[in-house]
Formats: sequence, C-alpha cells, structure tokens
Amino acid sequence: MNFQSQKMPLQIRLGKKLALLLFVCLNSLWIQAQEITSPDKNLSLKFELKEGGVPSYQLTYKQKPVIKPSSLGLELQNMASFMDGFTVTNTAQSSVDENWNPVLGEEKTIRNHYNELVVTLAQAKNNNRFIRIRFRLFNDGLGFRYEFPKQNDLSYFVIKEERSEFNLAGNHKIFWIPGDYDTNEYAYTTSKISEIPSLMKKATIEINSQWPIKELAVQTPSMMKSDDGLYINIHEAGLINYPAMYLEVDAVNNKMRSHLAPDAVGAKGYMQTDAQSPWRTIVVSDKATDILASKLILNLNEPTSYKDVSWIKPVKFIGIWWEYFVAGRSTWAFGKENNVKLTDDFSKLTPNGKHGATTERAKEYIDFASKNGFDAILIEGWNIGWEDWIGNWKEEVFDYVTAYPDFDVKAVHEYAASKGVKIIMHHETSGSATNYERRLDRAFQFMNDNGYDAVKTGYVGKIIPRGEHHDGQWMVNHYINVAKRAADYKIMIDSHEAVRPTGLNRTFPNWIAQESARGTEFESMGGLAPDHTTILPFTRLMGGPMDYTPGIFQTDLSYYGTGSTQRVNTTLVKQLAYYVTMYSPLQMAADIPGNYERFPDAFQFIKDVAVDWDNSYILEAEPGDYITIARKAKGKNEWFIGGITDENARTANISFDYLPAGKNFIATIYADAKDANWNQNPQKYTVTKVIVNSKSKLKQYLAPGGGVAISVKEGNASELKGLKKL
Repeated sequence: MNFQSQKMPLQIRLGKKLALLLFVCLNSLWIQAQEITSPDKNLSLKFELKEGGVPSYQLTYKQKPVIKPSSLGLELQNMASFMDGFTVTNTAQSSVDENWNPVLGEEKTIRNHYNELVVTLAQAKNNNRFIRIRFRLFNDGLGFRYEFPKQNDLSYFVIKEERSEFNLAGNHKIFWIPGDYDTNEYAYTTSKISEIPSLMKKATIEINSQWPIKELAVQTPSMMKSDDGLYINIHEAGLINYPAMYLEVDAVNNKMRSHLAPDAVGAKGYMQTDAQSPWRTIVVSDKATDILASKLILNLNEPTSYKDVSWIKPVKFIGIWWEYFVAGRSTWAFGKENNVKLTDDFSKLTPNGKHGATTERAKEYIDFASKNGFDAILIEGWNIGWEDWIGNWKEEVFDYVTAYPDFDVKAVHEYAASKGVKIIMHHETSGSATNYERRLDRAFQFMNDNGYDAVKTGYVGKIIPRGEHHDGQWMVNHYINVAKRAADYKIMIDSHEAVRPTGLNRTFPNWIAQESARGTEFESMGGLAPDHTTILPFTRLMGGPMDYTPGIFQTDLSYYGTGSTQRVNTTLVKQLAYYVTMYSPLQMAADIPGNYERFPDAFQFIKDVAVDWDNSYILEAEPGDYITIARKAKGKNEWFIGGITDENARTANISFDYLPAGKNFIATIYADAKDANWNQNPQKYTVTKVIVNSKSKLKQYLAPGGGVAISVKEGNASELKGLKKL
C-alpha cells in the first residue's frame, strides 16, 4: 500500500471509493442502455437490457411512441436460446451519408443517410457466446438485424423461431392479408388490429396454393395508421438465406411478433457463422406521402457486385396472356389428353383447337408490338407440358426447351428480330423447383441461342421438394440462385408466385420485377375491390417493383359473349394511371391488341409513358383511399402523372412545381368523364391538351373507381399555339 494513501484521512478515502463505485455503476448503466436519433432528430431509438438480460428496444417519432419497449431474440433447436442472460460487452456508433445510383428505379440518385448503433451481447452462462444487434436509424425509419460472428462456441445452429417483438402504441387501423407460407395473393382487409381475429376466416379465401399459418398472423409489409396520425409500415430487407417473416398478432394488447416460415421438418433456418438475419424494417412518418417515398428498404440491401449492368434494360411489352383469362377464349395447353408425360410424343396429342401460343398468333402480336413501339412480347403456353399438371403434384412437368407442334421457336425469333421486337420467355415451374434447377442451364442456354434476354418465371402449386414452402429458406435461396445464374447468361427475371420482395433488386438488378401479390389476373377470377391498388403501393410495393399487368381497356368481360358476368373494377382511365402509380421497370399492356385499337387516343398514353425514372414526386396519398404521383422520365424532359381513387369519387389536387421554372409545356390530360364509374360507363373519358408551367395547379375530378393520367412534354411555338393555359 502506498505510504501517502495510508496517511490520507478516512473520509477522503471512503469518498474516492464511493465515487469510483458510482462511476462504475453509471458506466454499466450507460453501456447497458444506449440511444441514438435519426439525422433529422425526429426519430429516437433506445436500446437496453431488461431484467434477466433480455434485449429490448423502443422507437419514438417526434416524441410520439411508435414501438413501445419490445424484446428481441431467437430460440434455437437443441441449444440454449438467444433470448436472455445477456450482458453488453461493447457498443459502437457511426454515421453514413452517401449517394448511389440504382440500375433501374424511381429515382436516378438515392441518398443513404443514417446513424448506426451496434450492440455486442454476450451470454456468460453459455461460455460468453455472443451476437450483435445492428440498428440503423434513418429519417424515414428503423432497420435492425441480428448478426452471428464466427466464434469457438457458435458454428452451426438451427433456428426454432425468431422472437422480435413490435409492441405497438395503440389499436391501429391496419391494411392486412392473412399470414400464409405459400401465397401473397389475398385481397386486403382494412380493420382495427383488435378486429383481425373475427375477420380472419373471411379474409382467408381459397387460392390455388396456400398454407395459412395456424397462429393468428398477417403478412408483411404490414401498413398501419394510428389514431394520432402516424403511418407505420413493418417489413424486412435483404432476405437472403433465411425464411420470410410474418407477424403474429396479439389483438388484445396490440402486439406483434416475428414468425418465420418453416421447412419440411419444422425448422425455421439453418445457419452457419459468420451469418446474419435480414433487416427488420419500420418505416414511419406523420405523412402518408413519406411512406411511399421511402427508400429505406433499398438502402438496407447490399450494392450489386455485377461488373457489367449495361444489358439490364427497362421493358414495355404486350403478350399472349390475357386472352387465356377471358372466359376460355384460348388455352395454354395444346392437347386434350390427360396423363401426359414429358417422354410422350406431343406431336401425337389431339389438338384442343384453342391453343393460344401458335406461330401465327405470335406473329400477329409481334406486328402489333412493332407498329406501336413496344420492346417485347411475352408468349405463354409455347412449351409442352400444360395438359394435366394443375392439381397433380408432379415432379417433371416442363423441360423449358421443347415447343408444341404448332409453335416454331426459330421462325418466331427470326420474325421478331426482323421487326426489332424481343421475345420474353416463360418458365412455369409448376412449383417443382428441383426440376427447374436441374434444367436451368440448358433452359438459359436455349434462351441465349434463340434471342431471349428476359424470362417470366412462375411457381403455381405446391413446392417440390415436397413439404417446402414458397416462403421458406430453401425457396428463398432458390429464387436468388435463379437470379444469379440468369445473370451469368445476361438474362432478366420477372418472378411470379415467389416470396414477396425485400429490396433485393438492388443487389441482383436483373431481378427486375415480381408479382407476389393479387394482380390483374384476379380481375377475371372474382374481381378486385376498387381500393385494392390504393393499398398495394403501401404494402406489396414497399419491397420492390410489381408486375401488376395493367392496361385492361375492355373491363366488362361479358363483351366476349361467353356468358361471363365478371368485370374489371376500374375505369379505363384508372388503368392508364397504374403505369405511374404501380412502379415497375417492366410494364405490360395486358389487354388483347384489338381492344387497344378501339380506343387509340387513350392507348397513346400507354405508348408514351416511361418505365424508368429520374425523379418521383408523391403529390398526395392516403392508404386505401387515393394516390397521386408524378415522375420524370429517365434522361428526358418528359413527366407523367397518375392519380387513382377507391370506390369514391374525389378531386385530385395536382401541382406542377417540379417542372423547370419559366418554361411552358404541353400537358395531355386523360380524365374520367363526369358520368363514368367503375361499374357503369367505365370506358367514358376525355382527352384534353393545355399549357402548364411550374406555377400551374389542377383540380381534377376522379370518378368512383377511377383515375387521371397526364403526360407533360416540351412543345414548340406552333404546338403551343391555340392551347389554353391551365
């Protein structure tokens, strides 16, 4: 002992010890509880360990609670859990502010600006086994994920369940579809959280392939609105080597908790360190327009590693597709027979007389595409195997290279090339992912050999390997494998019936679009409510672009004379507006060509509208009610505006303040007629040209189930002459 300290008065020595003890306690509290704010200071995240070493977080927006204290962790199979017993061994904070340019997108440049907190958590009871939880707080919300570094006591492990909680601050209004391991193709229900249990049975309609979750659960993205005006969206980003997340609902206490898709033996995820979970995302604002403008999910995905992206292009196309849905006008299948095998001689099938994908029909569509400036045509039903697979859980249905006897692949390719039109391949897998993977390279080489640079993949039916689910870890890895392998052949992917997107179009930019929701085809199979597409941009499209297949002009399907009373529940003009409000760099004019020829002035908007953008401006929005968006075409002084409403008529308030100041432009306004309605006079519309500039304002009537579409272009003096100023 130091001689000087021996002579120090007792009171001073005790005081110093007390101060040291106080410092240690305060430092321990500080390290156990951390707080960061968003760059604009509106959002605040607090992390702390609760009693028993349970990780917990909470989120506030402008001092309003968004997520009340909620626990974090994972349960493991045959191992101690990552739920409790933690101490904080390290924390680190950092900030990032950078810009990046997507290959295709709604914005030419995206800002990635966040403050980050990384917390390292160790479990003394498990030999100091440790994990990290990484939080990124943006101006528009929060992302967090679990990270599992390499370490002596953690190598391989199996997830039993992830237990991330979202303890909501109230009984919010919610736009939801049932939790299901195999489909997202449900109609949306709008209710209070507390009403979900009583509405679940009605919401869980029958779909071709479905596996509803036994627990009370909803899909993500989950869109909510609080009574005090906060808009909250919960989803995930960067879904790689992990099952999709759903939200179990405690409808009494307004709590939600993660629930992962299982595999065939009930496990949720097989992990090997170094590994991490996807990001859990919470986008929040007091403005609905901010939710639609958010790029948080994209920002949380990794940049692409592709060296060359010059071959990835936006596509506007038509296709032999809608005619299959309108009362059996034509069919995917060539023959009448059942019990068909790939080894059979398909040339000996008895033709059913309605096969759609014939060489002659393809040439008709190619002519129409060439005449009207479309990039490509999609041809479904060209290949053998369609006769009997639906309802039969068959392993080998398609080989992806053998055409029906009435479809000449080479002749169609050569004819299309002579007209400057591309062909989009169609690979329906029938849910047999194993069969597709075995044949993938041969199928992609066949595409290269025959001039195809894009493919629409489909996963209708139960998955093979049997017992796996569309949203499970095995299939998540399959979709990514297909996208990566396609990139080796410079092929773009449009996947249908796949897991819903999580921003991976940044990492794999050739995965340019997905369906993964209830799209236009359901207008011929029971219909879609007029509010459906005022909800989708707040839900499904939060994760990435959707191949919604808009552009149906003949909305009353009794027109085809087959006795059908089905109808598309929109006005014709609303179908035009979708090309702006339903973002995708892959846009289809989905109707039969003859229907466009009946309405040439309205069809002009589809021919003109861009599909890739420099800037997007969310002018007004309210989930379930209305959306109005303006966008600037990539590399052009052209702007396009789309506005849609639900079943109620409304007046859209449209500004033009994004136009260059001091310059006049020609605006062509496609509007619902005053007596138009989604179920009466849906094809009545007006087309008006006016002069607009950056100071112009427009109040535009939208019919029930209707919309407005506007193109804005530069015009010379002679073109402007005689036009009225708005």
